[in-house]
Amino acid sequence: MLSPRFLLLRSTASLTSRSFSGGAVLKQGKAPDMADGNPLLHVSNVRNRLREIVGASTNWSDHQQAMSERLSLSDMLAKSQDDLPLKRMKDSRLEVHLPLGSEPQLREKYLTFHNTVRFGRILEDLDSLAVLISYSHTYNPALKKTPLSIVTALVDKIDMRQHIIYPDCDIKFSGHVTWVGKTSIEAKMHMSQYQNGAYSPILDATFVMVARDPENKRAAYVNPLKPEGPEEEKLFQEGEANKVRRVELSTASLLKVAPTDEERKIVHGLFLNTLDTKTVSFRSRLLPPNSVWMEDAKLKGLEICHPQERNIFNRIFGGFLMRKAYELGWANACSFGGCRPSLMAVDDILFQKPVEIGSLLLLSSQVCYTQGNHIQVRVHSEVFDPLTRQHNTTNVFHFTFISDREVPNIIPMTYGESMLYLDGKRHFNQTVDP
Repeated sequence: MLSPRFLLLRSTASLTSRSFSGGAVLKQGKAPDMADGNPLLHVSNVRNRLREIVGASTNWSDHQQAMSERLSLSDMLAKSQDDLPLKRMKDSRLEVHLPLGSEPQLREKYLTFHNTVRFGRILEDLDSLAVLISYSHTYNPALKKTPLSIVTALVDKIDMRQHIIYPDCDIKFSGHVTWVGKTSIEAKMHMSQYQNGAYSPILDATFVMVARDPENKRAAYVNPLKPEGPEEEKLFQEGEANKVRRVELSTASLLKVAPTDEERKIVHGLFLNTLDTKTVSFRSRLLPPNSVWMEDAKLKGLEICHPQERNIFNRIFGGFLMRKAYELGWANACSFGGCRPSLMAVDDILFQKPVEIGSLLLLSSQVCYTQGNHIQVRVHSEVFDPLTRQHNTTNVFHFTFISDREVPNIIPMTYGESMLYLDGKRHFNQTVDP
């Protein structure tokens, strides 16, 4: 059974956007804490702050030189975690403002043709904020530049608490570190939007970051975390549980072990449901009514990775990759369902390898599971080297969309497609019944 939160999403899925016209509406979207002169961090300054922390430059040629100079910082790395001081959760607590209501000139970057907010841009902002939160946790006032290279390893979960993001209301991001391992950091973030005189929650996000040496080649230690009080202790224990859950999911991956007995029955049932009863053949397959073969529910894209999309470590910005994957996945869900879908959740985005500048990035989206008016989309990204003809996977993305109408059933034909179907079903079940 779907949770009340997702039933609310279903009831509001048909709502689209809100007009800019009407002074009263715009006034309602302006938050008092985003007035001119407020010293709180503006979203446009987050990446500038990150450049200062690592010593990166905004100029491409200078940036390359600055990155080569970071090699000398290796001697500043801690030899063990015990050498680093304890940090508290409040040491990394940050609040960042995205004043879409207070600064109309900022809207165009975030605006869709249909007067809604581009969620891909929100993913970029979340990724930058997660990195800055992690650097706030590891901050050492004795160092002018940090020797750590902190990058996104995993987007564990993004839960949408409200389906609509208004393009004319101020947005606030907040978050802090909630758990650390020896070389990894979990950061939880919340996004809220100011409307009708108060902030309303929009989404909750959990990112996992990893710390590496200045060359981004080997792991580096991060400061241990000391929870204070029962609430922080609970957050820390949730982080421990998340780590155990991720290990269990990786161990049970369909790329490693066979499906469960129940899953095998599901696959065989799909197979039997597509057999041609007029023949006695395993090869004769018929598509059931209101269904689509999985092979016909794909959408692909290509990106040339230019320096403009680089991060502070001279590789392609992870937020850019998420934005492109989301937009392709959304377009595929839109094409499949025949209407504009709404995002329900982002689940388990894995960053396997960095994407180098100049790469040819191939993106492939696949509708892999459907149920009612829900569409589960998997996006696979890989870099292609035209000289060696080699393909290397860099990321895998999972998105759950909701449509305002019933969508066709997706039907696998091959064994590989059946595994994609089961994997999509697993991710969907984690979303609706976490």
